[in-house]
Amino acid sequence: MSVLAFDLGASSGRAVLGLLRDSRIEIREVHRFSNNPVFAGEHMHWDILRILHEMKQGLLRTKQAGDKVSSVGIDSWAVDFGILGRDGELLGNPYHYRDTQTNGVMEEVLNTITAEHIFQKTGIQFLPFNTIYQLAALKKRDSYLLREGAHLLMIPDLLRYFLTGEKQHEFTNATTTQLFNPVMKDWDRELIKQIGIPEEWFGSIAQPGTEAGMLRSEVTKELGILPLPFIAVAEHDTGSAIAAVPATDGPFAYLSCGTWSLMGTEVKAPIINEQTLSSNFTNEGGVGHTYRLLKNIMGLWIFQETIREWEREGHDVNYDRLLHLAEQAVPFQHFIDPDHSTFLPAGNMTSRIQEYCIKTNQRPPQTQGEIIRCILESLVMKYRYVYELTEQVSEQSFGGLHMVGGGIHNQLLCKWTASALGKPVYAGPVEASAIGNIIVQWINEGVFKSLKEARKAVKESFPVLTYEPENAEAWKEAYQGYVKYTNLAAYV
Repeated sequence: MSVLAFDLGASSGRAVLGLLRDSRIEIREVHRFSNNPVFAGEHMHWDILRILHEMKQGLLRTKQAGDKVSSVGIDSWAVDFGILGRDGELLGNPYHYRDTQTNGVMEEVLNTITAEHIFQKTGIQFLPFNTIYQLAALKKRDSYLLREGAHLLMIPDLLRYFLTGEKQHEFTNATTTQLFNPVMKDWDRELIKQIGIPEEWFGSIAQPGTEAGMLRSEVTKELGILPLPFIAVAEHDTGSAIAAVPATDGPFAYLSCGTWSLMGTEVKAPIINEQTLSSNFTNEGGVGHTYRLLKNIMGLWIFQETIREWEREGHDVNYDRLLHLAEQAVPFQHFIDPDHSTFLPAGNMTSRIQEYCIKTNQRPPQTQGEIIRCILESLVMKYRYVYELTEQVSEQSFGGLHMVGGGIHNQLLCKWTASALGKPVYAGPVEASAIGNIIVQWINEGVFKSLKEARKAVKESFPVLTYEPENAEAWKEAYQGYVKYTNLAAYV
């Protein structure tokens, strides 16, 4: 019997079928669709009902293909949410985490509640779009949602509610809100009160691998399919991706690579101290009562936005050609900090890169090759910085880096990451989030007895490419230049 994973990313979604044949995992994409934000007036929203429609199409196409499915799981990006009214209806379209509603809100909250207090309670890094600051933004403008709302559901919880009628939070995504207390293993009610949000919005929390409702009768009639159980998998897509890292021995470092890059290691308990606070690390929930000690890195967002900008301008944006131009460009000429706030919003990315270089006393990149090389070199240098920080705060040492996710299609990125680290990179699997979603469903069914056993099956089922460092000394020397030019104090 197969299982179905809905893996929803910030730019696309997919329905992926998981099958097990002779102890080897096979996956097959059943349906893929775009997931584009929508501007309505001044705000950016998710088209949540379109996503729901496409998920129904995934269920329908699974049926049409004759595949028998024993369960369904959903994973998605973190921090965003929908609010239900007292009648169970969705109140308004969920906001996109890149919406401007949170501009300056985190700073205002931290003027009232200290960063030390919030971090001690939650162990979560400070990002301006975290759920806590989105909620504070609603409070600041006295949104009608505060008066009419009755329940908050994170994006995968909301979609699962539409399909099952059950309201339940899931652990890995709940931890990303910066409102979950890992010591109490529950919502931090005191912090919720301090933000001014109704406590009753936050209900029970399920661990990954927990049954979380059956497909409601209205949907089975609409699609002509049989009822199906839904499993609360690791519903934060990074939690699912890390579950699928094919590491079976000792401590390991991972990089989930896509629009965002998330680098860290798996720990048994959150590490909450002055060093993790000052380094802005986060402790997000994982599968099997683990935690993901990691840092967010802007990832391929800048690369993707630059390509979109050139497409709008009518330039040649052939992907392979751009990577070839980058590889041919002179190395180590321009550096940016991918995580600087100037690169967070959409649009005008080329001019922002050039402006950053000018303000940090560097010659700005001009050609397409120079700009792409600047982006990718800067990104892998940031990977080295975070890799070394991860070793420090976790008090562990790693022999290399496991890279998973769609970003590993970019072989130049993988090759340069190995060279920047001076250590091997193990790239694969690509569809890690969907695979992690699938194996957690199978752990629930008893197909795998543990996460370790499931990871062993992933290792034996999917190709992993090894990239060895090249010109490590040149990269080591160039890293010093990166550190110099990305000193944020130099950019005002």
